[in-house]
Amino acid sequence: MAKKRGFFAELQHQNQLAAKSREQRASASARTQVAAQREAERARAQHARLVASLVKASASEQKTAEREAKRSHEEAMVAEVMAMNAQLSNAYEEIDSILAATLAVDDYVDLEQLRAGAAHPPFTSDNDRPSLPPPPLPAPPEPTYSPPLDEPSKLGGVFGARKKWQQAEAQAKGAFEAAHASWRAEVAQLPARQQYLQQQYQLTESARLERLAADRARYEAECADRERQVVEANGRLDSLIQGLAYGVEEAIQEYVSIVLSNSVYPDAFPVEHDFEFSSALKELTLTALVAAPESVPATREFKYVKAKDEVAATGLPQKDIKERYRNAVTQVAVRTLHEVFESDRAGRVQTINLTVATETIDPATGLMKRTPLIGAAADRAAFVSFDLANVVPLATLQHLGAQISKSPYDLTPIDTSKGVRGR
Repeated sequence: MAKKRGFFAELQHQNQLAAKSREQRASASARTQVAAQREAERARAQHARLVASLVKASASEQKTAEREAKRSHEEAMVAEVMAMNAQLSNAYEEIDSILAATLAVDDYVDLEQLRAGAAHPPFTSDNDRPSLPPPPLPAPPEPTYSPPLDEPSKLGGVFGARKKWQQAEAQAKGAFEAAHASWRAEVAQLPARQQYLQQQYQLTESARLERLAADRARYEAECADRERQVVEANGRLDSLIQGLAYGVEEAIQEYVSIVLSNSVYPDAFPVEHDFEFSSALKELTLTALVAAPESVPATREFKYVKAKDEVAATGLPQKDIKERYRNAVTQVAVRTLHEVFESDRAGRVQTINLTVATETIDPATGLMKRTPLIGAAADRAAFVSFDLANVVPLATLQHLGAQISKSPYDLTPIDTSKGVRGR
């Protein structure tokens, strides 16, 4: 299995995966694939609508609706096939340009660019907004005395009217005195009630401020933790830079890990790396583990067969399948050598002892088996003089005296008994 990536190598690998995803979405082939997928979705939706209308169609409309539903189904299937072929074409394009994909970029990694900085989100809290203080309690309106109406004249009093009025007046005064007394009692209670509401408000605000302080304390602790992580990461980076300057093996290995983690391969042809560096020999012993033959697409194109209402796959000729796999494997070998040498501007790695292998399940044992497909030794001074934009990877490896499997697709191993330099 490939060696576990270090902190900075994993960070770079994730960054490169994100960058690759953005580039893929922006590429012409990706736009074609997306357009085909959208057309397929549109056709499927149209077909679903027509099927729904078929259910509601009257007898006279039934045949027309059936024809329309059949036509829309066929359009949806054709669009689906176009999307599948666009995806297939994009996968083959990526596999066939494994080497070219790295030549357009500088594989050198400026470690200072990996220096971290803490990014703190703004502080927010549900407890940040104070509640409103209680408004002053309004006093109830003061009662007013209203005497009985139509006070009788002295003459009217002869007949007992004045006496009745006087009784009504006494009742009105009594009611007024009772209402006024109740009013005075209610007004007298207002200060105490206002004070109680103010105390409740202060208690609520005090609790809110305590929660706010706890929220801010958590936020500051999170900021401090982010700052601590940044200090630790930058401390590791300083150690790496210093170790690299002094040629420390572990530092050089970490740098190579970062470089190779930047090397993102097609989804249909993933590659992993394992390596060891010898400072005494200035040699990197490196294994590139490539995808197994069966993981690579082997379809020429997809077609919709209207008579059978099915999607059929047309396979590639076996010769083309084997040739694409051989070409991909040889591209990985040359690309790996190039990326390490180009990234190592200080020339700490002078030679690379490279093995390209794949892992498959051994049918005899049921266990995972590693098969070496290419063994190559490259000297820095000679390799960096090559113009890789114009080479044929297989010819480059042959020029280097590499051992190359007679049939990588058939998992024919190379002879490793004499090492990669054995001829």
